[in-house]
Amino acid sequence: MKCRAIIKKRGEWWIGWLLDLPGVNAQEKTREALIESLTIGSEEMLSLEVPSEPDAIMTSIDIPEQPWMTG
Repeated sequence: MKCRAIIKKRGEWWIGWLLDLPGVNAQEKTREALIESLTIGSEEMLSLEVPSEPDAIMTSIDIPEQPWMTG
């Protein structure tokens, strides 16, 4: 799975967030550490057990590939 990330260098820090997983963001001293933190954050978010209501159904949907998804 690929997620779109916005990353920026601000002063001595690299900051970033994932567009496709709101709430996953990080701040690190290096670009490499930032990417690693965003990856760990996304893995943790996706592994969370999501509570559901008795009448609710959890399902997944297929989203057509976009040009940014390949490569």
